[in-house]
Amino acid sequence: MAKPFTASALRLFNCQQCGLLSKQISQVQSCPRCQSRLHFRKPNSLQRTWAFIIAAYILYIPANLLPVMNTSSILSSEKDTILSGVFYLWTSGSWPLAILVFAASITIPGLKLLILTLLAWTASKKKQWRNLERARLFRIVEFIGRWSMLDIFVTAMMVGLVRFGPIASVTAGPGAIAFALVVICTMLAALSFDPRLIWDLPSDEHDKEND
Repeated sequence: MAKPFTASALRLFNCQQCGLLSKQISQVQSCPRCQSRLHFRKPNSLQRTWAFIIAAYILYIPANLLPVMNTSSILSSEKDTILSGVFYLWTSGSWPLAILVFAASITIPGLKLLILTLLAWTASKKKQWRNLERARLFRIVEFIGRWSMLDIFVTAMMVGLVRFGPIASVTAGPGAIAFALVVICTMLAALSFDPRLIWDLPSDEHDKEND
């Protein structure tokens, strides 16, 4: 079976800034139109992707164990984690909202981390396994990334609305900060990952990430 032609195999650069396709004429080359540095792949893509993935895994634990919202009033003071908030919404009859918060705050970030881990691992091993499906998974991760901040938006809205001075108040807890950092890390991991690595063959030597 003939080896498929790729841009890197033909020594063609696609500028990440202006989209101009250029032929390689020197070892270090800039785009002739916008003067940006040209790379066959995003520099240090896998290293940066792994760094953000590991940071997200570490932060994912306190994000789910620490309180995301502190509610205090003259009668009582409560600290709610993501799970306790979901449980309260479910038992109070707001099960559609409970499902939405659970999906956006726990399921989606967890799935994003697992998918990014799979993509980074298979790309680092140059595995030719379900390339099309992996490319689709990457596009899904990019698409759903914007909805992962739903829980933080709800907390911020509650903090802004529920302000009754000495009577009652709602403040964001440390879990909200950890959760926001998890979302940011997964977004940066997705931005750092170069999806073209999915299609690289094990025999390709010219497509090193630092090119």
